[in-house]
Amino acid sequence: MKLLVTGGAGFIGSAVVRLAVARGHRVVNVDALTYAACLDNVASVADSPAYAFEQADIRDRAALDRIFSTHQPDAVMHLAAESHVDRSIDGPGTFIDTNITGTYTLLESARAYWQGRGKPGDFRFHHISTDEVFGSLGATGLFTETTPYDPRSPYSASKAASDHLVRAWHETYGLPVVMTNCSNNYGPFHFPEKLVPVVILNALAGKPIPVYGQGENIRDWLFVEDHADALLLVAQKGANGRSYNIGGENEARNIDLVTMICAILDRQRPANRPYSSLITHVSDRPGHDARYAIDPSRIRDELGWRPSVTLEQGLERTVAWYLENEDWWRALQSRDGVGMRLGVKA
Repeated sequence: MKLLVTGGAGFIGSAVVRLAVARGHRVVNVDALTYAACLDNVASVADSPAYAFEQADIRDRAALDRIFSTHQPDAVMHLAAESHVDRSIDGPGTFIDTNITGTYTLLESARAYWQGRGKPGDFRFHHISTDEVFGSLGATGLFTETTPYDPRSPYSASKAASDHLVRAWHETYGLPVVMTNCSNNYGPFHFPEKLVPVVILNALAGKPIPVYGQGENIRDWLFVEDHADALLLVAQKGANGRSYNIGGENEARNIDLVTMICAILDRQRPANRPYSSLITHVSDRPGHDARYAIDPSRIRDELGWRPSVTLEQGLERTVAWYLENEDWWRALQSRDGVGMRLGVKA
């Protein structure tokens, strides 16, 4: 396949790009190179004849039309998005502009391209979203593909809106689409403002490790390379108009996740005291959802996919990667907002 991947210089997008090229697909990486993007994430495939890069904003219709015409992809994998909840609290406008207007613009460009080619039935527009659109769970229950939407943050509301646009373009115009909603990702190349890298890098620097509230919030953790594998499977074999929830089957409280990372660091990079002594409870995030958990039975039963990496295995691999790739993360620490407490303006 020839895949047009938006946001392919970001965390999840770059994992998709690397895996797709490794599996013999041709990839066009479309990325605006905003603050969280890094071309070093795809340096391992940059010289491959199967890879091409286009610096473009998904809100730029003329640029998108040119890219579709030039590269003529078989499928779109739409990962470009503003994705940090704390940043959405401080500045929601960027999330509305990129996640909603950008998705609309990409849909229209993809629709024009698809129609211009005679509406091929094997074309796919694969929209990648999040479980956060479903809101917050109590102590029991799981998100399914039919769970009503109940977003609680500007970020999740903007992603919910983009999901609805994709469904509408399928129902109204017949655009062939597949959709996925994933749980929390972690792994190599994770931008250093998210929880897992924050814990690792603060611990290495001997700085307080911030935990929101009492750390009781529960997330289902998905290793990013497992996620990339699932996304490529859905892009190739997912049923037209179908949505699939992708979960890691690894629920953990935030405080337990942080403690696990500290214990791994104690083994891999021992210090003069346990890293867990740096854990510091801070005021909670406004509107912090209590629990996310995904029922992945549809993708398991219909497409035969399950995650292959346990949380313990994935964290071991992630910590080792950060220890071995200091040049990568140090270069990003000067970027806007990194190392700062965000999401407090509410």
